[in-house]
Amino acid sequence: MAKKKNISAQNIITFYMDYVLEHNAPPKSVYIFAKANNFEESKFYNYFGSFEAVEKHIFRVLFDTSLQLLNASDDYKNYDARHKLLSFYFTFFEHLTANRSYVLFALQQHKNALKNVSVLSELKKSFTSYIAGLDIETLDIKEERMDKLQHRALQESAWVQLLLTIKFWMDDTSASFEKTDVFIEKSVNTSFDVLNIAPLKSVIDLGKFLFKEKIQMS
Repeated sequence: MAKKKNISAQNIITFYMDYVLEHNAPPKSVYIFAKANNFEESKFYNYFGSFEAVEKHIFRVLFDTSLQLLNASDDYKNYDARHKLLSFYFTFFEHLTANRSYVLFALQQHKNALKNVSVLSELKKSFTSYIAGLDIETLDIKEERMDKLQHRALQESAWVQLLLTIKFWMDDTSASFEKTDVFIEKSVNTSFDVLNIAPLKSVIDLGKFLFKEKIQMS
């Protein structure tokens, strides 16, 4: 049988996901993997340098596909940061659920230590960049280094929250993963309520006013 000639990155991803689910293990070599899917080994290296690179890319594709779907919606574009993030979560976890068998295979052995799982590294880069682009309101600190630290802390805490939600979803046995939906809504809303800096801004403004008045009265 002639080898397949037109092999894309998406083909390789599909072949890889099917292979690990059918064999309950990753391929032992690129040669074996290519032979099983009837294409030249060299085609694999046109897109990926290793199976780990494929695994990392799969999670980024799940993220990219979710975001592309959201950006196609005019409603989403008009949402505030809170509702954009909620929409992302629900869409992203729909894609995780559609590929649950593979995601569980890839993460099950690490589910109690997801923070350090290398296959999620590309997802982390994409997600933290997404969080940065939401322009979530933070305190206006007139010091560049502290401002960068504040935004970095926001991105890291958002990433940890996503990992906790993935862990919850992996353990969820409710019908249609209804408990995960509730967890998403409560956790995202709670995080934004905690980030609500309006009351703190009022306190700071009051402090500035009193300080100014005290100086003037002195």
